[in-house]
Order: sequence, then structure tokens, then C-alpha cells
Amino acid sequence: MDRITAAKVFVNVAERASMTATAEALDMSRAMVTRYLAHMETWAGARLLHRTTRRISLTSAGEQTLSRCRQMLEVAEQMQVAVDAQADVPQGLLRLTCAQSIAQDVLAAAVADFLRRHPQTAIDLHISDRTVNLVEERIDLAIRITNDLDPNLIARPLGSCGSVVCATPAYLAEHGTPRAPQELALHNCLTYSYFGKSLWQFEHKGRQIAVPVGGNLSANESSVLLTAVLEGAGIAMQPEYSAAPLIASGRLVALLSDWQPQTMGVYGVYSSRRQMPAALRAMLDFLAARFADARYWPPAAAATLRKKR
Repeated sequence: MDRITAAKVFVNVAERASMTATAEALDMSRAMVTRYLAHMETWAGARLLHRTTRRISLTSAGEQTLSRCRQMLEVAEQMQVAVDAQADVPQGLLRLTCAQSIAQDVLAAAVADFLRRHPQTAIDLHISDRTVNLVEERIDLAIRITNDLDPNLIARPLGSCGSVVCATPAYLAEHGTPRAPQELALHNCLTYSYFGKSLWQFEHKGRQIAVPVGGNLSANESSVLLTAVLEGAGIAMQPEYSAAPLIASGRLVALLSDWQPQTMGVYGVYSSRRQMPAALRAMLDFLAARFADARYWPPAAAATLRKKR
């Protein structure tokens, strides 16, 4: 039985001279008050209270124990205040995971900024092209770009990620420029995740279309496809945050300006809300604010693309 609670019950009974009043004040049954008092007397090794039908008073041992219990409760309260204050300070190690492209183009700079703001924290960043098991691999937070979330996990929306279809000027000079999504079937499209046909989804004036595309190269990481596109290997659909600087510099050309590729959600995914560390809560708040800032995330990239299209 909890000795701190037993001490609190004993002090309340001594001060109120009533077990019923103590039960009401501490929101417990009278029987529970009796059990805690019995535990307290066992712990003290002496009888602490004189109890009659009319009044409750302290024994000599009870008077000595009361003083010590008050001291103990004061120390316990000070400890809890210290723990609560410490719990609000972001500190300790956070284990994060994300794909290579977002780590390289977005998260590395964000993490560096976060560490400057919260010097008592440390980050262990795992770069992976697969969906890791957060519990088994002891990951605190996964940054995922998806429209298909695992319902068993908790996800906080952090933003949205637009895409752009692009190719090099040299590729387009040799193979021509597609003017409609259907014309992508005539081109070597570098696809994500698997060989064979892949569906690229577009929207135009409320009309949605899914176009089967294919080519001689696929990969499970968009940054690999981006490198291949820059080598003139074909056409790829890339995240705006990766493609925008290359389009602005003229190394890539944004295609199909009248058709908007499918937008994906950006989420911070974690396994439980219970006893969330202050560092994790701070990281989620920080990323949500940063991704809403046009200096760091797709709104700025989208503006650049609109100018180039």
C-alpha cells in the first residue's frame, strides 16, 4: 500500500478529527481510510490514534508520527514540483525516422534548428526507405509523407506535400514535351517502388485522372529517381521541396502545368499519447510551425514552380 497516501490520510484524520470528513476530503471510502490508518500504524509499529464513538485523538506515538508525516509530505510535494518542472523541459534523446529525400532536403536543417533551441536534447535520425515498426525499433517519431496512414498509430498532421512532373531540357529536346497526362505513356517515366506500370494521379478543374506510366527504371527512394532524372534518364514525379530549386536554376523543367499531381499529407507518427516526453511534444510543435512557414516548406516551392510553368 502507498505510504505517501497512508501518511496523507493519517495527517488529515489528525487535523480533522474525523474519518468521515477525511474520506470526503480525499474522495475515498471510509473503509479505505480505515485500511490506510491500519497500514500507517503497522508501519509506525505503534498505535497512533485513540478512537471512541465521539472523538478521535492522538496517542503519544501519534503526535511524534504526525510531525514526521508532515515533513515527509512536504518533501514529497517539493519532489513532485521538481519533477513536474523538469518534465516540461525538452531534454533527452529522440529517435526519429524518415525517408532520405525529406531528411536531406527538409529535416536535417530543421533538426539542427531544433537542437539550437533545445540544447538539452539529442536526436538520433534513422534514414530508411521502408515503413519501420516504431515500437519494435524504439522509434519516438516517424515523419511520413502519405495518404494511407496506419490506423493503429497516432498521427499529427504537419502539412501537405505537393508534387511536380519534371525532366531535363535535354531529355525533352530529344523526346518531346508531353502536353497532357495521357502523353506520358509515350515517354520513359521513372517510377517509385516497383518495375512495370505505375499510376500517376492528376486533377484539372475538378476532374481527376489516373494515368498508367512505366519505364526502364524504378526505385524505392525518390532522391535516387531525382538523380537519374538529372542525368536525362526520363521523366519523374518529384516532391516540390526537392524539385523546386532545380527548376528555378533551369536544370529541370516542370511539365503539365494545367494538371495538378496528387497532394500528399505530411505527418508526425508516434505510437502512444500516454506520458509523452516533453522533447517529443516540443518536436511536433516545432515541425508543425516550421512546415507552415513558407521559407521552409512547399508553399515557397509551389510559388517558384508557378512562376516557372
